[in-house]
Amino acid sequence: MLDLSPRRTAVLSFIRDRVVGHGQPPTLAEIAEACGLATRGAARKHVLALAEAGLIEVTAGQARGIRPVGMRARTNLLRVPVLGRVAAGPPIGADAGLVDTLTLDARLFSSVPDYLLRVQGDSMIEDGILDGDLVGVKRTPEARDGQVVVARLDGELTIKRLSRTVDALRLLPRNPAYAPIKVEAGQDFAVEGVFCGLVRRG
Repeated sequence: MLDLSPRRTAVLSFIRDRVVGHGQPPTLAEIAEACGLATRGAARKHVLALAEAGLIEVTAGQARGIRPVGMRARTNLLRVPVLGRVAAGPPIGADAGLVDTLTLDARLFSSVPDYLLRVQGDSMIEDGILDGDLVGVKRTPEARDGQVVVARLDGELTIKRLSRTVDALRLLPRNPAYAPIKVEAGQDFAVEGVFCGLVRRG
């Protein structure tokens, strides 16, 4: 067993955790930040020492070319931006600035999402969409009756089940504590996208 310093052990653990948990290796900048190193150069020294010890492999010329020996990044991965919040309750103001970017398994989604929104509220619990979930959204202005959509109503975002009939357009909650939202003639309404899966982070 190699005798690694606490700092070098922390670097190795961080690299392993990122490959297993995120599906891709970290950059030198991410290693430096996570492990309390002052510079990328300091991170590089630890990485090269771990490579010389045979614990990691380094692919030259790749920003994410660092991984533990014998481990490979998972395939079928997506990098998806997190763009603010969406209401599962009364609509809330849109704040769709970039919050984060996550690397996720494509198999979590029925189609490839363009972005994720964090759910705020409990109006969709009967569809398994809970407060705090990250919902995948496929950007489209069109949706079928019965689809779960992210809709913009008078400048605010909400996630609901779409109901289209001959004489009415409604946004249906999936929690009996909430009333349907009827879209009135003249209201500013648009479908922003359709729900295509979710991520629940513990």
